[in-house]
Amino acid sequence: MTSILHLAHAEDWTAALTDPAGYRVSTRGATLEQIGFIHGSTAAQLPIVAEAFYADDPAELLVLVVDLEAVSAAGTKVKWEDGGQGEHYPHLYGPLYPNQVLAALPAGFKDGRFQLPELSGHNVLEFPPED
Repeated sequence: MTSILHLAHAEDWTAALTDPAGYRVSTRGATLEQIGFIHGSTAAQLPIVAEAFYADDPAELLVLVVDLEAVSAAGTKVKWEDGGQGEHYPHLYGPLYPNQVLAALPAGFKDGRFQLPELSGHNVLEFPPED
């Protein structure tokens, strides 16, 4: 199984664990309904995203390890789309459910730098797939 990552507020993910509607946060301060998709990242992209959008966020953060096959099997489209700088990011066009997340790993910052948690064993994509 191939995985991608999503940075989540721990409070939002915990609430989604018992919500039949699933996890519906697109990114910090925006919902799936507002944006139209949930933002994802590869292992190489996540620190860049975290430092750009979460560095001043005091909330407890989790890195969700998302199983792409489980997401696709549920009928949710995953599209690799330009994030605005010419680099493609995974966008999930539907909610996430607990059975689609392989791990929820605590994450945070040290000396202003995002500390990516240990991802070995999760087959997380390092970079976007080649077209």
